[in-house]
Amino acid sequence: MDRGAVVRITDVAALAGVSPSTVSKALNDTGSLRESTRARVREAAERLGFVPDASARSLSARRSFTVGLLSTDSAGRFSLPVVLGAENALVGGELSALLATARHDPVREQHHVRALVARRVDGIIVTGRTTEPREPIRVPMPVVYAFAPSSDPDDASVVPDDALGMRLLVEHLAGLGRRRIAYVGGRAEQAASLVRHETLVAELAARGLELVGEPLYGDWSEQWGRRAVDLVLGGAAGGGADLPVDAIVFASDQVARGGCDRLRELGVRVPDDVAVTGYDDWEVMSLASRPPLTTVDMQLERLGQRAAELLIAAIEGDPARGVERLAPRLVVRASTLGDA
Repeated sequence: MDRGAVVRITDVAALAGVSPSTVSKALNDTGSLRESTRARVREAAERLGFVPDASARSLSARRSFTVGLLSTDSAGRFSLPVVLGAENALVGGELSALLATARHDPVREQHHVRALVARRVDGIIVTGRTTEPREPIRVPMPVVYAFAPSSDPDDASVVPDDALGMRLLVEHLAGLGRRRIAYVGGRAEQAASLVRHETLVAELAARGLELVGEPLYGDWSEQWGRRAVDLVLGGAAGGGADLPVDAIVFASDQVARGGCDRLRELGVRVPDDVAVTGYDDWEVMSLASRPPLTTVDMQLERLGQRAAELLIAAIEGDPARGVERLAPRLVVRASTLGDA
């Protein structure tokens, strides 16, 4: 056969010694064929460099072999790693991804949903910028929610296990002998701030310890972290036993970075006088902090991969229900261990 010639399914059939319909079944994993026949067809297709026609494959399987990735996050801070992880898993499942960004705009989101349905995608993964439950989308194909769970408990959602993340932090700080611990959260009404605080209190109590002062809530910014340090220390400055705390748990790396800056300005040494922890392992913040932050990695790419695995299973007729919590991991750096 000429190298420039288009390889057709009939060419593969002739080389494998089977009918064209058998080639189609073997390459699409359909029909009742012996495994030896499938292997012979695949070997012939590979030898000839046969590339299946995507439209024919879709018609045969009554699927588009595409999946929608719908994000509401305009900045991409949390959704981008989720999308990357999902795409990696989809490629492994021989599926293509169509990315649509709603930018936290309900009208834009509905437009994208209608477009994905019109394209007859096999399923949709929905992700967002917070772990707040969101209203589900109503479409005639499987949907899995990643990071931002659906408010419908019957929907399949994959979210970070924030409670486990905080337990890891408390275990780490308690193991270092820290006993006077304060908490600085983000927005008070958001689940991430509340779950992390509630778990911190429960874990401290289990070790015979109490939170120092009331939990402090503000926005997710470095500026709030700086201000929160002043509130925690109550005017104290410099190192020594006069400080009211020996550790501050911040609910995000961004807030913690601001806190570290303020502690340094006040002459408080991190971690010698006060250990500091963040959350999220956003390396733009956690590694740029002085010193680099001990924090919790929510493993967002793995979370996206798991969401894609659940979606593929649902497309194949085995849907999941409810919320699955993905275990994070503790990342230990100099803000608790110093230069050791």
